[in-house]
Amino acid sequence: MNKPSIEKDFSGRRVLITGGLGFIGSNLARRLADLGADVTLQDSLPAGIGGNPYNISGYESRLRVRAADLRDADGTAEAVRGQDFIFNLAGQVGHVQSMEDPVADLEINVRAQLSFLEICRRENPGVKILFGGTRQVYGPPRYLPVDENHPVNPVDINAVHKLAAEQYHILYHRVYGLRAVVLRMTNVYGPRMRVKDGLKNFLGLWVRQLMQGEDITVYGDGSRRRDLLYVEDAVDAMLLAALHSEAEGQIFNLGETESISLLELAKRMIEIHGGGNFRRIPFPSGRNKIAIGSYASDIGKIRMELGWEPITPLQEGLRATLAYFRRNGEHYW
Repeated sequence: MNKPSIEKDFSGRRVLITGGLGFIGSNLARRLADLGADVTLQDSLPAGIGGNPYNISGYESRLRVRAADLRDADGTAEAVRGQDFIFNLAGQVGHVQSMEDPVADLEINVRAQLSFLEICRRENPGVKILFGGTRQVYGPPRYLPVDENHPVNPVDINAVHKLAAEQYHILYHRVYGLRAVVLRMTNVYGPRMRVKDGLKNFLGLWVRQLMQGEDITVYGDGSRRRDLLYVEDAVDAMLLAALHSEAEGQIFNLGETESISLLELAKRMIEIHGGGNFRRIPFPSGRNKIAIGSYASDIGKIRMELGWEPITPLQEGLRATLAYFRRNGEHYW
């Protein structure tokens, strides 16, 4: 990626990040601030979803923060006006949570998104919108690696709602001309991720368990495979998609084509940490019913059309993640 070009293209540009105090949003915000962008973060900091004010530690004076829910029409309209780019990362990503309270998930991940798009259409129809989607919409893979032509078959409420939200973005592009792009992300990890539990990402829970001297809990026999994407590589993809007009109206997978078994991953983390243990436990009945099995992404489309591919080796990304929480864990447990 051409760093001078990115600095030129984002310097002085107005950017809104919804869900900006969350894991991916805060890493994106910090990068954009370093590139000279005028960045506003909108986050309602709902309990149990993932926003953490400490995520922008050291950048407080360089980022504008608005405490508002996307369903706050007046507040969101004010935030949307005049923006050049909106990175729409607000929402709930807890799959188990969504099954326990599907109506709340509907409100957060569908109604709020539709309201947001209507506000954009009315207040800033020329804005470029990057929507943070999820590979969970594919459901259990019929083949690996999974490309964008793979059938969608959500197996939990959250994935159904995320699919609806991304389709609203594509519809508003096609019908109303909103310059929307959908990025289906998989297992993003790194500094500032949620680690207090496994609601967002199993790897976050593993990080906390390792740091606090607990055994890493591996469900089943650990043979299921995942591809892991380091957050800075995800940020690179989002910035690149923002700058390319040919990305508008399209859906792209973000991930790694190389996958790793959960058992091997647990062993790798213990090795990097310099100690620890893991134990295998049965899948909880509720979780196993919405599990998708092994997964790996085909990123050929975004590589060919936008020139993006991840550059952070898993070993390096895990080492940086563990080092971050070793220094800052008290703000995340």
